[in-house]
Amino acid sequence: MRPFISIALNAFMELVRQPIFLLLMTTSSSFCVFIAAVPYFGFGEDPKLVKDMSLALMLLSGLFGAVLCASSSVAQEIRLGTALTVLSKPVGRWTFLTAKYVGLSASLALMTYANVVAALLAGRMAFDAYGDTDVKSLAIYGGAGALAYAVAGFFNFFLRRGFVSDAVFTFILFTTLAVLGIHFFVHDERAFGEVALVDWRMVPAAVLILFALLILAAIALACSTRLDTVPTLAICSALFIAGLMGDYLFKGAADAGSFWAKTAYALIPNWQQFWLADALEDKKSIPWPYVAKAALYMFSCISAALAAGVWLFEDRELS
Repeated sequence: MRPFISIALNAFMELVRQPIFLLLMTTSSSFCVFIAAVPYFGFGEDPKLVKDMSLALMLLSGLFGAVLCASSSVAQEIRLGTALTVLSKPVGRWTFLTAKYVGLSASLALMTYANVVAALLAGRMAFDAYGDTDVKSLAIYGGAGALAYAVAGFFNFFLRRGFVSDAVFTFILFTTLAVLGIHFFVHDERAFGEVALVDWRMVPAAVLILFALLILAAIALACSTRLDTVPTLAICSALFIAGLMGDYLFKGAADAGSFWAKTAYALIPNWQQFWLADALEDKKSIPWPYVAKAALYMFSCISAALAAGVWLFEDRELS
């Protein structure tokens, strides 16, 4: 158990120290808030557009993060020979791969949390044709992000600490405090006397997106045992598109009894199960029992992907 924890923790810290991780996290979070400061003239549907775009941005950034982190965690270590060094100790390949997945999942959860904080603020800031940009909230969030970079730079210059990892954790801390401060202390009155509030219904929608990203991470990790970054990204993107269109491409033929359609429909994850942004219309919400059922589906997909990854990694030549 101790080697498993050590490998998982090292994998998490290695990914958090990657500059691309910091860049992807801060860019996606900042853009989530930025899209809430732009008028869309959406005939009263502007807040919904902002929430949908925030969730879509969370999913897209997580897709790139899963592939890049998986390739950095496994494919690069195989290429550089560090994986062989670890496996030369009493550590099995199953332990190595699953521990890497735990570290990868933790880093993706951290990135998703930063995006959720930004998406909640974006949902609060969203306005229609009768409203105006919430400049105060935008400035507070932007100031919190800039302060996080400044503090990380201070630690790096005077204390010789790693800039990237400190910037990741300070960015999450300061933006969380900023959003909490905006929620409790900044009063923003919109048109017709309506008060801007955080839409907490986005939390279960974001949790479902995290489930989808964890499945993508398992698939990317399995691909990384044999392939490099670009082929892994191509395969994950193809599976992602095929899964989104699964009902259209395979369900009809599967119901008609086609063997190949049944096989493809069963093997390719159905991402529509995790994309429920439309359920937030008309004051509706996503029930938590559905999230629990989606978690079971997620665990089955992750188990299958990791089993395939271990099978591919078992006879991989590392020397």
